Amino acid sequence: MKPSTIITYAATVGLAVLGIFMASTNPSQPKYEQYAVLRLQEYLKDNVCAKSPNLLEKLVNLNCNKLVDSANPQIKEIIAATTKRHNYIIFSVYRTDLELNPWVPGYTFETVGAFNNFYIYKAQKR
Repeated sequence: MKPSTIITYAATVGLAVLGIFMASTNPSQPKYEQYAVLRLQEYLKDNVCAKSPNLLEKLVNLNCNKLVDSANPQIKEIIAATTKRHNYIIFSVYRTDLELNPWVPGYTFETVGAFNNFYIYKAQKR
């Protein structure tokens, strides 16, 4: 058997094994929703709560971080309602269009799910 034939067979088997592995590790929509909720809560705590004036928190007697944590079910519902999954068997692309109301800017997130992980490749303010 020629070395080029052996290399071709090995590459074909390797690609097939990689494809099967990628298909078995393609994360589901519920896993994405869980990931997106955690990332959104993290963002809100680091960027919104951290920048909110302490005076306002004292006046309303409300802790922003606790408010974000308590809103977990609502955040999950919003993520689920605004996300579309495009499943390509070996990976998935998730597109989330967050727009709560006309006074708050909307955001679009595009994320690839592969190998049981998520990779955000686009985050755009609208």
